[in-house]
Amino acid sequence: MDKFTLEERLIDFAAGIILFTNHLEKSVAGIHLVGQIVRSSTSPALNYGEAQSAESKKDFIHKMGICLKELRETFNCLKIIEKAKLISKIELVTALKLEVNELISIFVSSIKTAKSNS
Repeated sequence: MDKFTLEERLIDFAAGIILFTNHLEKSVAGIHLVGQIVRSSTSPALNYGEAQSAESKKDFIHKMGICLKELRETFNCLKIIEKAKLISKIELVTALKLEVNELISIFVSSIKTAKSNS
């Protein structure tokens, strides 16, 4: 996968999460998790852009690591939303969990490759 395809995929994922939050229950927990998941899901797209302009291999690995941490946080938010039944459209959660898992795998692999090449 080239860097432009991954960047678009991250942007699409962030937009998908934003649209997904429109379906969440408007409870105290739902409102809290909306803010949390919007922040964590948009961060990888923004930080990936910064990683492309990294000043060194170490800086690149660091920024990619931030993307990975935020993707894992997003995955955990999705699991909480699902288990707390804050959404009735479970198919939306399932699709987003699948995509975030694939993105996590891509970042794990990219970080391993970058570390082995440094």
